[in-house]
Amino acid sequence: MAVVRHSAEGLLQLASVPERKLSEVIAEQLRITQGVNPGTSERRSWDRSLPVLARDLVDAGLGGVEMLLEYQLPLTSKRADVILAGVDRHSGDDAYVVVELKQWSHAELYEEDADLVLVPGMGNDPRLHPVLQVHGYCDYLADFVGALEHRRHAVRGVAYLHNANDPDIHDLYDRVEDERTRLFSQSRRGRFVDYLRAQFAPEPGARAADRLLASAIRPSKQLLKVAAAEIKHRDRFVLLDQQRLAYEIVLHAVEKARAADSKEVVIVTGGPGSGKSVIALSLLGELAERGYPAHHATGSRSFTETMRRHVARGSTRTKAMFKYFNNFMTAKPNDLDVLICDEAHRIRETSANRFTKAAARTGRSQLDELMSAARVPVFLLDEHQVVRPGETGTVADIRAHAQARGLAVQQVDLDAQFRCGGSRAYEEWVLRLLGLNGEEPEPWTGDPHFEVTLADSPYELEGLLRGKLDDGYSARMTAGFCWRWSDPDGDRLVSDVRIDGWSKPWNVKGDRAVGDAPPSALWATMPGGFEQVGCVYTAQGFEYDWNGVVFGPDLVHRDGRLITVRGASADPALTKKSVTDEQADRLIRNTYKVLLTRGMIGTAVYSVDARTQDFLATLLDR
Repeated sequence: MAVVRHSAEGLLQLASVPERKLSEVIAEQLRITQGVNPGTSERRSWDRSLPVLARDLVDAGLGGVEMLLEYQLPLTSKRADVILAGVDRHSGDDAYVVVELKQWSHAELYEEDADLVLVPGMGNDPRLHPVLQVHGYCDYLADFVGALEHRRHAVRGVAYLHNANDPDIHDLYDRVEDERTRLFSQSRRGRFVDYLRAQFAPEPGARAADRLLASAIRPSKQLLKVAAAEIKHRDRFVLLDQQRLAYEIVLHAVEKARAADSKEVVIVTGGPGSGKSVIALSLLGELAERGYPAHHATGSRSFTETMRRHVARGSTRTKAMFKYFNNFMTAKPNDLDVLICDEAHRIRETSANRFTKAAARTGRSQLDELMSAARVPVFLLDEHQVVRPGETGTVADIRAHAQARGLAVQQVDLDAQFRCGGSRAYEEWVLRLLGLNGEEPEPWTGDPHFEVTLADSPYELEGLLRGKLDDGYSARMTAGFCWRWSDPDGDRLVSDVRIDGWSKPWNVKGDRAVGDAPPSALWATMPGGFEQVGCVYTAQGFEYDWNGVVFGPDLVHRDGRLITVRGASADPALTKKSVTDEQADRLIRNTYKVLLTRGMIGTAVYSVDARTQDFLATLLDR
């Protein structure tokens, strides 16, 4: 793993060189090692915070302890400010301390909630308690770094508010519960130096740093593999930063709504892989444990059925906690404490469909039904994943409806990336490629955490993915909806996706397996799914290690840009006259956004259109 690292003594010397700011040196090192271009606020914090920490280490006689700066947590885009690596003073083994540096001079609890804080001068929105933040980093490292397996005690955490005095943060100390995670202020600098001496021997920490950086990264706790434990056995995911903030804000809103008989709306936004569904399941498990009425709902059949199968396996009662958005047409107002609307971008204009009885066709919006059903409706969404006509789950719609009802709204924007190897650079590259952020496409310059490649043919694409499957990774191939989708021919799927001499069937349409092909809802998770091509409606909401994407003739490169060709789509939803060309353009682009962001380790792409393939070749290595 590439990272910026210095001994405490070396960094202090670097900070004392007058010709160049420490922040400029670190920024250049980050660009070289990780391709990261830090912002101005980050640079200012390095100039002020890092020399303080380095001086404390040197004063403790620990100048040889290694400082790993802006350490990227495995498979995420989140970064710990500093990880100290050295030799344990007592055992002689490797020891690590995660340090979260805060320049706050004052902070107080948010409405007496021990998990949230308000910082004067930084707005009125609550922030996660820094002790909780660094505790999450410690747990995450212990879960993902092989060198720390069975050695959770080897990693500890410190929140260091080096500009604050004790009277200005006194109630934050109430959240410190054990020796594994501590809080220190400027007033307690002497205690902090003593703490560092108690953790590390006065020996070089370079080898401990080497072993941490060279350690194998264990596979991610994928959502569906641990979901059963999440609900039934409380083996929770580790929630980081904004994820934990969203979680705590919802729980705080629930307690407030129950006590005051009030109602509040929470919106959580984030791109694919930012952890929205992890938050949803963590909340559902916690609320169930507290005995609070809560349901999980989505507009995705595949996702809901997979949740019911994996999370609630063997428990009819638990299965009932997983609903569809259209299950709340007749729900009593505030019958639930919490309704968790996962993938809320799939909320539709109305719950009524062709099977709805005339008496139930009230014209009421689906959003109003969902917002009415609970004291605290929670909407988790990504506006770039709207792929069907009639999907209306946007932040603006939710806010406007809440405002019309006189309801308070809290919003948390997740800035982390847990899919695509934690590569925010790849997510930005996809947005540029598809013209979804108003910027021009650019060549993929690489990211050590994620691989992107161009296949020369569908044969090569399949071969690459099959090789990954044989090596023990999960892999799936998907495509734009540009081929007909036939019903099975008896117990055999029809190979509808045809490219030159190569062909494969789409995934199964329905709820029953066809031969070795799994049901639609389980295509992404069962072994037989590799032999079919997945469509966006099946792949959305899921992840796998290696991702193959076939660009169909509905998105091609012409006259210097990617354009959509509505007539080349085989999606029945786009044949409706009520769907404008502008809407169809957006839906097709969003479809490829979803398909391109399913992979955890890498993505390979291929276009059936020769000119588009040539264009992709200017952006990607073969």
